[in-house]
Amino acid sequence: MEQKIISLLERPGNLPLSVVDILRQLRLPASRQSEILRVLRSLEESGRVARIKGHRFIQPREADLIPGRIRMNRWGKGYLQPDDPSLKEIMIPENATATALHEDRVLVRRDARPKTPRRPGDENTGAVVRVLERYRSRIVGTLQRSRQFHYVVPDDPRYAHDVYVPPPEGAFKLARVGDKVVVELRGWESRHTNPEGRIVEILGSPNAQGVDMLSVLRHHGLPLRFPKTVLQQARLAGHAVGSHDRAGRADCRHHPVITIDPEDAKDFDDAFCLERVDARRWRLWIHIADVSHYVKPDTALDREARERGNSTYLVDRVIPMLPEALSNELCSLQPGVDRLTKCVECLLADDGRLLQSRFYSAVIHSQRRFSYPEVMSILQRKPDEPLDQMLHHAHQLAQRVRRRRFQAGSLDLDFPESKIHLDERGRVARIETVVNDASHQLIEEFMLLANEAVATRLLDLRRPTIHRIHEQPEDERLREFREEVLSHQIPCGNLSRREEVQKLLHRLGRLPIGPALKIGFLKSLMRARYAVEPLGHYGLAKAKYTHFTSPIRRYADLIVHRTLFQNTGLPVSALKQTAEHLSITERNSADAERDSKETKLFAFLKAQLRSGQPQRYSALITDVRNFGFFVNVPEIALGGLVHLSSLEDDFFQFDSRRNQLVGRRFRRVLRLGDPIQVQVHRVDPFKKQVDFLLVSQPQPHSPHRSKRQSQKPTTGPSTPH
Repeated sequence: MEQKIISLLERPGNLPLSVVDILRQLRLPASRQSEILRVLRSLEESGRVARIKGHRFIQPREADLIPGRIRMNRWGKGYLQPDDPSLKEIMIPENATATALHEDRVLVRRDARPKTPRRPGDENTGAVVRVLERYRSRIVGTLQRSRQFHYVVPDDPRYAHDVYVPPPEGAFKLARVGDKVVVELRGWESRHTNPEGRIVEILGSPNAQGVDMLSVLRHHGLPLRFPKTVLQQARLAGHAVGSHDRAGRADCRHHPVITIDPEDAKDFDDAFCLERVDARRWRLWIHIADVSHYVKPDTALDREARERGNSTYLVDRVIPMLPEALSNELCSLQPGVDRLTKCVECLLADDGRLLQSRFYSAVIHSQRRFSYPEVMSILQRKPDEPLDQMLHHAHQLAQRVRRRRFQAGSLDLDFPESKIHLDERGRVARIETVVNDASHQLIEEFMLLANEAVATRLLDLRRPTIHRIHEQPEDERLREFREEVLSHQIPCGNLSRREEVQKLLHRLGRLPIGPALKIGFLKSLMRARYAVEPLGHYGLAKAKYTHFTSPIRRYADLIVHRTLFQNTGLPVSALKQTAEHLSITERNSADAERDSKETKLFAFLKAQLRSGQPQRYSALITDVRNFGFFVNVPEIALGGLVHLSSLEDDFFQFDSRRNQLVGRRFRRVLRLGDPIQVQVHRVDPFKKQVDFLLVSQPQPHSPHRSKRQSQKPTTGPSTPH
């Protein structure tokens, strides 16, 4: 019936149709009106039809209505990712978001394009006309009270409105002002009034141990437990690989297979083995955990894994996609035990060229589990045993593969990452900077190689699957970034040409201002996502790319395994829905991981303020405005604002032409890229913002200085592979 209605609305010359019109044209009796209404409601929620005045229905494009998913920023602006992949992102101004919330599916009317745009980007704006589907109906926040009513201030600054709630009563009468609570939203008809809701859970005082992480879990809808049926199915898989499991598989147990992972990892997705074929060629076996052997389609275990989408790595725990009996045990490629894998066997030339690839099911017996620091230590000395020698050869080959990748146009977008270690009371004990060194690059290059080989094979077979895509950035964003670079007297070519982007990134790597500008470039890029259309990966410069190498923690990889080895792919329509769902769960996990870090860091900084002895930190100026300047503080992996009002020893004026602040009294200059010293001044957990104080002045520098910058940010916008 859905297709019949769609076909009817697509007929040339057809006007918007009412339910009565649809019944008449489909020659259906009036008794089927409720059925037609139900189908129309489903089509409207999916964005495939639009309802206009007079309860008439039309194809969305006929009224310039575009369905998609909206993403909000903390300043209230929205960005629509249209369902149609051929359409560009649409910016929704703060006053045009209606009652849409972050990640809702909405219907947007695109603005008529003005003949002369008022400013860059005005030609691609729109307004929300209807919320099709709420992404989240429950919100976590802090209970507050005014003279007349109670309300909840959402934890997420992207939710700009407080939520009115009735006075706590019944099971929730113990809720106190200042408590963290969970609120379920009721109807919300107008953005000019606050939404209403009701308290459905009391989390407790924000100062009570564990409430901070519980708030993050509840806000992002992350489950603490698996359903019993899922745990039972996982246990039925057993504890060891048996002879029936090994049947029909290539026996690679005699190969010197190893794994390389973080020191605290337990879910080992990938392993490899390398041997020389002759003087000019290498054979590389890339083994990936065979999750598809244990997780069958449409079982309770499979449905739960799809719903979760991926594992989430919070600062104090892991929320796994699969029960630990599989993720940390039977599927994990542990040393000293038999494990089932899907193997990508690659024949490589000595210069890193891929000559041939094969794909098959295998069984391995890993000889040793290495951590990244252990591998780095081995690579820095002469090898003294066979596995060490294999690591040295693997490193040399990986670097050649890496060189070829960058020669093909791949972009160096990596930043160091931060890892927070907590004490037994859940407080920040230390913050570690994790650099993408040679040990990480070894594994990264082999995994990228496997992902590309699998994508190429599936496209050759013409099997629909889920691809990992990273779309080309919009020309307008690149032009704006280029103007920013040129304003600092840094040479910059046409950034629509990939070789010019590479030249610029290389140049920025040698300048003190480089890390700050690189963050700006990352912000101009699209975010990597999943799609059925093989649109390629801009950052990696790969026309064919998918995710294959982490099926323990990513459901997309599991789908790709099934498509390649079992040819049990989903219909394209179901694949599209799954790809969108997995893109959402990935973003949700990334937000949760960031929130868990920030929550602990905010508490850490507030404790500094209470002590009266805040620490000094090295920082980098990343943006300059007329009200102050933003900084990135690598040591604590946070950014924040230094407000002009806090600079009491001089009066600073904003020079918009040079994008810098100049002191009227001492002529001190504050500009992008300046290294400075700061200390925490104010922490606002509601807005999730930190203000800093400047405690030393920057050293003067020339933007053309070629000395490599030692202060590099540890966090920033990213486009994950």
